[in-house]
Amino acid sequence: MKLPSLRSDYGSVLLGPADASPQSTRVRVQLVITIGVIVANLIGVVLAVCLAVVGIPQPPIPWIDGWWMNFLVVPVYIGIAFLIGATVGTIRIVRSLRWSIRDEDPDAAEARAALVAPFRLTALQAALWAIGTVVITAGYGILDPQLIPKIALVTGLSGLVVCAISYQITEFALRPAAAKALEAGFRAPRRGRLRMRAASAWAIGSGVPLAGIFIVVIFGTFRDDTSKTDIFIGVAALAAISLLTGPLLVILNADSLVGPLRVLGDAMRRVRDGDSDVTVRIFDGSDMGELQAGFNSMTTGLRERERLQDLFGRHVGRDVAAAALGRGVELGGSEQTVAVIFVDVVGSTTIARQRPATEVVELLNRFFEVIVTAVEENDGLVNKFEGDAVLAVFGAPLPHPDPAAGALRAARRIAERLPAAVPDLSAGIGVSFGTVVAGNVGAIERYEYTVIGDPVNESARLSEVAKRDTSLPVAAEPAILAARASETQHWRFTDAVVLRGRDVPTRLYSPAPSSTSTSSTNSVAPTEKRRSPAETNPDLA
Repeated sequence: MKLPSLRSDYGSVLLGPADASPQSTRVRVQLVITIGVIVANLIGVVLAVCLAVVGIPQPPIPWIDGWWMNFLVVPVYIGIAFLIGATVGTIRIVRSLRWSIRDEDPDAAEARAALVAPFRLTALQAALWAIGTVVITAGYGILDPQLIPKIALVTGLSGLVVCAISYQITEFALRPAAAKALEAGFRAPRRGRLRMRAASAWAIGSGVPLAGIFIVVIFGTFRDDTSKTDIFIGVAALAAISLLTGPLLVILNADSLVGPLRVLGDAMRRVRDGDSDVTVRIFDGSDMGELQAGFNSMTTGLRERERLQDLFGRHVGRDVAAAALGRGVELGGSEQTVAVIFVDVVGSTTIARQRPATEVVELLNRFFEVIVTAVEENDGLVNKFEGDAVLAVFGAPLPHPDPAAGALRAARRIAERLPAAVPDLSAGIGVSFGTVVAGNVGAIERYEYTVIGDPVNESARLSEVAKRDTSLPVAAEPAILAARASETQHWRFTDAVVLRGRDVPTRLYSPAPSSTSTSSTNSVAPTEKRRSPAETNPDLA
């Protein structure tokens, strides 16, 4: 057996969760309103009887001569009022919310009807009690004209209590319908609604009993047949009534504040725990509803900020994005010692000519995925994609404990994984190390983070050399000398080559046969000096 949900999306478990079926919500609303109105009227009747019999004992109610009023007119009218107020009134209100029951969006008139429904039901209760006051006062006035002020007073004060309780309960029960109306964009006048709730709670819970006590004292002062005992009984009765009705109204008024705040508190805890995909139901037409709407706007802004930050990080690198968000952005850069990897596809022009563009893009995306994964596993930054080439940096913008070792290790991983992941592509991988200028280059309207310096150019030239045997990355000697022994043990000297645009040979290293899945027969044999591969084979340039 499935237990009912205890979620309180509307501030109370009595109203159920927001995703409950319309039929279930309708039953809940109908029960809460009907029971609440009946209880409110019962409180009003008991209050009126207590005030008339005990609270203001003089002049006394004629029980025998007034049997037709006590046992016929009053009970019949109370029954009719109960029937109209608790049944007809609530049914009419629920029927006016048919769009909510059918789970439809309301138009402006339907939305307004949902938000003013508590006022309408309260107005109905006020009308019934006003008619009752006239009928009952007139009836008892026929028996004894001196009863007119007393009966009018006790029924009028009791009617105020009923109206206050009915309004609070109805507004509470209609939160689901109000939520849909508010979501549709309709806003009820909210000015002073919180003050009105607090003022009515005080007036009915404290003001009415105090007024009753004052009236008892007035009656005792100006009527000779009123004894001190009568005054004491009257004051005690009114104080007891205040102790019963006051807390009820305070609780109802407090719930109109606590309910929305409880929902907001739960939602804020979820945001604090890292879940920004949170919205709350706006079910209050007062300033509390504006607070709920403000929270939803805030979480929408957070989600948008996270989305933009994610896009920003994907475009420029998460480390660059974090540095920009933390320190701000300014043009220029600073000298930093970094390791650089340059990876360039072999024969990309031929591939682009022989294959459809969509297929080329799919190949390049798998190719880039291998490189990005290997670089980020070793705490590097993929700085840019240059067509079919990739530039990765280790040591900027964030410091790296061993940038050379990180770059060398990433280069080995790329060479190991590319043949299996993208067998249709091969690439030359060059690793360099040295001092560069790292920072933001461009104009204030449009700039990018990049690294500029000889190690960047050198790594590109090394990738040209590596195209002779794409199974082995090539690293310049400074990168080997700067790395820790735990990584350099995987590398061995292979050659000394004059790179394009240079006059002196560069000592080159490649992974030892045991450090790569490629057979050692594919390694480049060391020589004293060799011309650049670009010089012997221009197609590699």
